[in-house]
Order: sequence, then C-alpha cells, then structure tokens
Amino acid sequence: MSGLFSSYTIKNLTLKNRIVMSPMCQYSVTKQDGIPNDWHFVHYVSRAVGGTGLIIMEMTSVTPEGRITNGDLGLWSDEQVPHYQRLVNEIKKYDTKVGIQIAHAGRKAEDADQPVGASNIPVEVLPEETMNGELKPPRALTNQEVKETVQQFKQAADRAVKAGFDTIELHGAHGYLLHQFMSPSINNRTDEYGEDLALFGEEVIKAVKSVMPADMPLIMRVSAIEYIDGGYDLSHSIEMAKRFKKAGVDIFHVSSGGEGPPGERKPQNTPGYQVPFAREFKEQLDLPVIAVGKLSSPELAEATISNGDAELVAIARGMLNDPYWSLHAEKRLTHKVNPPFQYARGIR
Repeated sequence: MSGLFSSYTIKNLTLKNRIVMSPMCQYSVTKQDGIPNDWHFVHYVSRAVGGTGLIIMEMTSVTPEGRITNGDLGLWSDEQVPHYQRLVNEIKKYDTKVGIQIAHAGRKAEDADQPVGASNIPVEVLPEETMNGELKPPRALTNQEVKETVQQFKQAADRAVKAGFDTIELHGAHGYLLHQFMSPSINNRTDEYGEDLALFGEEVIKAVKSVMPADMPLIMRVSAIEYIDGGYDLSHSIEMAKRFKKAGVDIFHVSSGGEGPPGERKPQNTPGYQVPFAREFKEQLDLPVIAVGKLSSPELAEATISNGDAELVAIARGMLNDPYWSLHAEKRLTHKVNPPFQYARGIR
C-alpha cells in the first residue's frame, strides 16, 4: 500500500491522494487585470488531468497594489469571479480538488507605485531574485489601512467561495505582508500591530473564516524560520502558529525563508530539507501539515507521508517539469495507474 496514494479527508475536503500542486506564480496575466487567461487554464487543468489530488492556485492578490507584479492574478473585484469559476469547474472534472492562495505582497510589490508594508524597512534582494530587477522602499501602512487590508482579505475570500474553490490558503510566508507583520526584524510598528506580532494575522484569519463555509478548511503557509541575520527561529513561528490555530487555521503549509538574503544561517536546499519543520509544526500544534521543498522524488514524497512527517506533500518544480508527475509517481510506486482513457495507451 502507498501512503502517498491513499485518500485524505479534513472537514468537507476529501482528496484522492496526498499530492498537492504547490502555488507557483506564473506572472502571465497579459492584460494586467488580475483575471486568469488561457495560459492559466492549460497550466492548471493539465495538472488535474495528471492526477494531482489538490491544486493550490498561485498567489492571488487582494488588491491591485498588492501584486508582486502587474502580471499576477487578483480577486479584488466581483467581475473576476466568473473567470475563476470556469477554471475551477474544469479542474473538478478530473476528481481533483482546488484551492487558491490569497495574499498581499506588501513591501515586495515590485510594480506598485508605492509599496506598503508593516513598516518602512526596505527589503534587500539581489536583482536576479526579482522580476523587474529592483524593489522600491516601502511606506508603512497606517493603522486604518491595516484594518482596511483585513477587510480586503475577507472580501477576496468571499469571492473565492463564490467561485467554487474547495479550500483557501493564506500566504503568511516568504516575506509577503502577513509574514512582514509577524517578523520582529521587519515589523517595527509602535501601535497594537507592532506590540502584538500575531494580531494582524489573527484578524485576517478570523475575517476570512467569517465568510467561509464552516466545513471548509483554511490553510496557512508559513515560513518556519528566517535566514536573514537576526531572523526568527522555529520557536517564534510556532508561537505565532498557536495563535493562528486558535483563530481558525486548519492546516499549516510549512516552508521557510523568503524575507531577504540569507545571512550566516542558510537554507540547506537539499531534498526534503524543510520536512523536519513540518513535522515539528505537526507535533507542537496537533494539526495536519503540508510539507514542501524539493520533494520531487516519488520515493521521498512517499517516505514523508509513510513516516508520518506530514499529511500532504506539495510538489512545485517537479510539476513545472512534468504536468503528469502524479500519474508517473503512482506508476513508479505502485506499478499500476488509471490515467484518463485518452492517455491510457501511453501511461499504462
């Protein structure tokens, strides 16, 4: 029996296997209107045809100014909803469930005329780490703007529900706005959102949960540790996560870093290097977790599930390389596979 290809249920979400397509920005909204186009349709539906249990669509902004680039997806307008419905409906035809990652880039918004963040602390990046080669200095959000941003997350979540998504993921990792507020190195505010680093995330979670069906699970992606000098460690992120669990998070998607250039502590970037973080979250919080990070080897993905390190594994670059990663992994691990009949002659 394969653990990777066993079903999994949390609340009303039942997955045919434990494989998640990790959210990966495509920067392909050519009209810059936040609306998914034919590229996104082919990109996501092909992974559903390829056997993925859960697809989490890429970082989708709650405001136009909150995009990383103007080529990113958005859910800031009701007019965008029908375009997601078409995509969601097609994905579900292949017994694949679909979620969407909603977010605000904060100080990492490259195309914003004036990026905003938890504070005015700029982010240091190498030119090759951005789409446009540079980042503008951010302006700290006012207290009122913070509260307005909470409502923007709520409104985007409401649109995601109306579009038919099976789950929602909040992006609280990789140096984006939610992460910026919870990081002592990035958040130097003197109001309540600086005195309590979990407060903004907590308010966003509660607002989003208020418009989600009670039986729909909420996922939150977090950076377990930071790599900048003076960055937080695992104990800090777990303390934040305890608050977020109480506020309503059902699953943690455990990554690391992304807040700036690594200092003395550097990511290992070896296969499965973030799995121990996921396991620690699982044990400390008593919640299911998604492990992510160089898990493209089917054997490693299988071991991560079978060893009890995580309930689900997220595959990123492996699925960019192979839309049918899940079918090929199933064939390799179980020596049997049931592809769509149109492809049976090639994959069996």
